Amino acid sequence: MDTATRDPGLQPERTRLAWRRTTLAYAVAAVLAGRLALQQGMSARTLAAGGLMALAWLAFLVTAHRRARSLGPARPTALSARQAVLAAGCVVALAVFGATLVG
Repeated sequence: MDTATRDPGLQPERTRLAWRRTTLAYAVAAVLAGRLALQQGMSARTLAAGGLMALAWLAFLVTAHRRARSLGPARPTALSARQAVLAAGCVVALAVFGATLVG
């Protein structure tokens, strides 16, 4: 089969939408954690966790945006190991920072 005439169907669009849903869920979790931090008061730990959480969210946003853009061509590129590790690391970081705020 010729790769130039490959019809990817709706798979790239489904993957793009999945990245958008994940980014939105990540943003909601970060906002809720930030709200919790504001309710607890502004301690050094809370400020540090909130700042690091914001940086992790930005890193995840950039990774998700790059991945969604790469799905445009007829033959999308594979997700690199670096992008996968960065995305997973950002999610783990959100969980750690959220636990820091709760604990």
